[in-house]
Amino acid sequence: MACPPAAPPALRRWLGLGLFVLLCLSLGYALEKKVIKSKAGEKIGLPCCHEIPSTGSLHDYRVYWQKNTTDVVLAYAEGKMISQHERYKNRVEMDTRTLTLWISPVETLDNGPYQCVVQHLRFSQNSIVVCDELVSLFVTAEFSKPNITAEVSAHSCESTEMVVRCSSHGGFPKPKISGALNNVSVVWNASWVSESSLSPYNVTGKLLLNVTKDISITCSIEHNGFAKSTSLLLRKMNDCIVPTVPPSYNVVTASSIIIIIFLLAITLAARYLLRHVCSHCCKPQDSVEEGVKECTKPPVSSKVTSETSSV
Repeated sequence: MACPPAAPPALRRWLGLGLFVLLCLSLGYALEKKVIKSKAGEKIGLPCCHEIPSTGSLHDYRVYWQKNTTDVVLAYAEGKMISQHERYKNRVEMDTRTLTLWISPVETLDNGPYQCVVQHLRFSQNSIVVCDELVSLFVTAEFSKPNITAEVSAHSCESTEMVVRCSSHGGFPKPKISGALNNVSVVWNASWVSESSLSPYNVTGKLLLNVTKDISITCSIEHNGFAKSTSLLLRKMNDCIVPTVPPSYNVVTASSIIIIIFLLAITLAARYLLRHVCSHCCKPQDSVEEGVKECTKPPVSSKVTSETSSV
C-alpha cells in the first residue's frame, strides 16, 4: 500500500501555528469564564465543575469547596455537611444539585481562587475524582464620595496659602486619586491605609496651594474603571488691611514740644490782651471821677470876695 505524500514544510508550519493560536484562544476563553466578579454586600454564586444528574443523589458524592487549595470553605460527604470554615459561617450554602457555592454577603476578604473537588462514591466505598476545577472570585467595594477641605495656613495682600485635603474610604481595590485646578491636572500627595492586601482602603490626598484668585479644585477617586468626583471653590481672602505704623519716639517728642509752645503762646497772648483792654477801660473812668470831684468843691474865689465886701 502506498503512503500518502508528506505535506510540504511550509504547510506544516502554518498548520502548527494555526493549532497553537486556536489553543491559546480556547484557554483564554476558558480562563475568562472562570472569573466571577461581584460587589461587596451582594450575593454571589461560584459554579462547580459537576452537576448531579436527576437519577443521582448527593449521598453518592463527596464535595469539597476550598479556597487557595488549603482552606476548606464547605465540605459534604454522603449528603451531610462535615466541615465549614469559621469565617464563612452563616454566609455560605451549597446547592445540592448544581453544587454551586453561594456566598452572601460577599466581602473583599473573599477575593481569591476557589476550587471545587467532586468525588463519586462506589459500592466498595472507594471514590473516584469526577472533577477538580478552579474559579476566581474578584470582589470590589465602592468608595465614599470624596470630601475636600481647605485650611488657610498663611495670608497676605497678594495671596492666600492653603492646605487642601481630599479623602475617601471603604473601597477596594487600591484606588487612584487625581485632580484638576481650573481644569488643569494636578498631582496629589496621596497616602493609602489598609489593614491587609484584601481589606478596604482609605485614601487621602494633600495639596499646598498659593491662591492669588478664586479657583475651582476637583478631586476624583478612580478604581475598577469607575470614578467619583467632588469639586470645591477656593476663594482668596480679600480683607487685606494695611497696618498703621506708629510714629517714632523723636516725632512724638517734637510734636509734644510744638504743642506745649503753642499753648504757652496762646496763654501769654491772652494775658497781654486782657491787660491792654483793662488799662484802656480804666483810664476814662478815673478822669470822670476826678472831674466830678472838682465840680463838687466850693469855689474859693467867691468866698474870698464876699468876705472882702463885708469888711
